[in-house]
Amino acid sequence: MTEPTDATAPSSPHQALSALRAEIAKAVVGQDAAVTGLVVALLCGGHVLLEGVPGVAKTLLVRALSTALALETKRVQFTPDLMPGDVTGSLVYDARTAEFSFQPGPVFTNLLLADEINRTPPKTQASLLEAMEEHQVTVDGDPRPLPEPFLVAATQNPVEYEGTYPLPEAQLDRFLLKLVLPLPTREQEYQVLARHAAGFDPRDLAAAGVRPVAGAADLAAARAEIAKLTVSPEVLAYVVDLCRATRTSPSLSIGVSPRGATALLATARAWAWLAGRDYVTPDDVKALALPTLRHRVQLRPEAEMEGLTPDSVIQSVLAQTPAPR
Repeated sequence: MTEPTDATAPSSPHQALSALRAEIAKAVVGQDAAVTGLVVALLCGGHVLLEGVPGVAKTLLVRALSTALALETKRVQFTPDLMPGDVTGSLVYDARTAEFSFQPGPVFTNLLLADEINRTPPKTQASLLEAMEEHQVTVDGDPRPLPEPFLVAATQNPVEYEGTYPLPEAQLDRFLLKLVLPLPTREQEYQVLARHAAGFDPRDLAAAGVRPVAGAADLAAARAEIAKLTVSPEVLAYVVDLCRATRTSPSLSIGVSPRGATALLATARAWAWLAGRDYVTPDDVKALALPTLRHRVQLRPEAEMEGLTPDSVIQSVLAQTPAPR
């Protein structure tokens, strides 16, 4: 993804969300695409999977986002012995009243950082499914709504597989975006070291100057504006054609589901709004195709042996699917 440019004078929520990206940059060097992806997810009310090798600021990025937002945030370190109740909460017996009372888990927050989500067994991973899809948690038959807005930002390491539990396709499909954080360039790495040499402490973001610049009201106003964006029948057909093309690709065993198509439409609308437009173009769809679709497809074994990747197959589909003019 590349940064959109404002085409019109920004409205109040537009200013707030633009300031949010600038505020995160005070703590995180580079990773502009990941920062913008998190903002897009907030605008869409979706969840984000952050993938990258250790030390590329995945956790710092989410912490900076929570600091720049006037929202409650909690962090869960996923481990092999973590139980579902440790995430969602559970009923606890109170000896004084001789009754069971519900103790909310860390999922009852606005921004949940699920750190190293692939290090916990599938039953604990699955405890997030209802929360991510329905924005509620059911314990002992009683549904309990989560605060709004609610976003899960999960991190995982793509190169270390020992002791990990890969996320199943059903859960991957619940993430709106999969953002891949690359290693920094030489200049960016120099800036990181220069900041540390000057006294930057990643555990003290307030000292780095990161402050709240947006909140729930800004997000609600932005979402209301995004809902008014015009999407032409030609652009809708283009989204449909792209997703259907993945289902017939000889390189893929699993293509993009209808949920993936609606996700691509939602992220393209948010991207267009960030660009200052009140309509969606095919270029908006192309800009968000990789982060929105890369985790929703599965390669055939022979395609993997040929060195293909989900990104390369999606790029091929984009090149072969005619875009409306």
